[in-house]
Amino acid sequence: MSGRVSIAFQTDKPGGRYGELAAIADGYGFDVISVYSDLTFQPALPALLEIARATSRVRIGPACLNPFTIHPFEIAGQIAVLDAVSGGRAYLGLARGAWLEAIGIDQRHAVERVDEAWSVVSRLLAGDDRGFDGDQVTLAPGVALGYPRVRSKVPLLVGGWGKKMLRLAGRIADEAKVGGSANPEMVTMARRRLAVGEVESGRTPGTVGVVMGAVSVVDTDGERARSLARREVAMYLGVVADLDPTFSVAPEVVERVRADVAMGRPERAAAFIDDETLDRFAFSGTPDQVADQVGALLQAGAARVELGTPHGVTPERGIELIGERVLPVVSGI
Repeated sequence: MSGRVSIAFQTDKPGGRYGELAAIADGYGFDVISVYSDLTFQPALPALLEIARATSRVRIGPACLNPFTIHPFEIAGQIAVLDAVSGGRAYLGLARGAWLEAIGIDQRHAVERVDEAWSVVSRLLAGDDRGFDGDQVTLAPGVALGYPRVRSKVPLLVGGWGKKMLRLAGRIADEAKVGGSANPEMVTMARRRLAVGEVESGRTPGTVGVVMGAVSVVDTDGERARSLARREVAMYLGVVADLDPTFSVAPEVVERVRADVAMGRPERAAAFIDDETLDRFAFSGTPDQVADQVGALLQAGAARVELGTPHGVTPERGIELIGERVLPVVSGI
């Protein structure tokens, strides 16, 4: 059952911490540990390599890299190195990315970019040096990774909410992650959107696993946990609020949260996030409350639920509470 609940870390920690925290998670039997790759934070690869060396069995990978700031050739190289260091335990997450307009990146044709990026990565990992001539990405014939690969293919996770990206995931991915959501209704919506691509590619609907992931804060003091989670959700509500067609956040609330976050006022932004909104976009509260949220997603059909940073009032305590008091509760679902 632990394989259906995973842990994800933000790259906001000093070196050494990722290995320590990953070892704790590994000890509780989580089967997947992911690392975010968000703009303004540290790159994901160093943290992932540290986690690889501190663990022996968990599947690990970035959730997600984007092919706008990292060229697919470099993505292939990063995943090949991670797969080698981890002994064949790497997976690759790809998504369009967020906040990239702040650095002048035009994200039009994001679905095509992700699709072509995976084509390039797949060719390079497989040792195919025939090149690739796409509309968004090209690879000249003869270009190849100049070192051995542990595997010729790694599992692919595609991150996205929309019809087009999930349709793509249905065609090419092993998993699709709806990042920033704890809403069971989005599982059903994601499954419908995935099915279009699955059928187009000759797959049976339900082949691609739906992963639901968001901020998590677990503590024996439920109100303290939820207060911290509100601050965390405020940081990304402006990105995800409009993506969920099953739940509406008032536009004026979204704009107030965006404005306060931009001005460095997270406490004020958090005050606009009510309980219902919090429960749609984060996992928070006592272990029993979070177990209820995780259970609802699994019952709705999620293949995996990913509990993200900060996990608790302290990361160690949060992971311990999840491992000791959330996993056992959802083990029978």
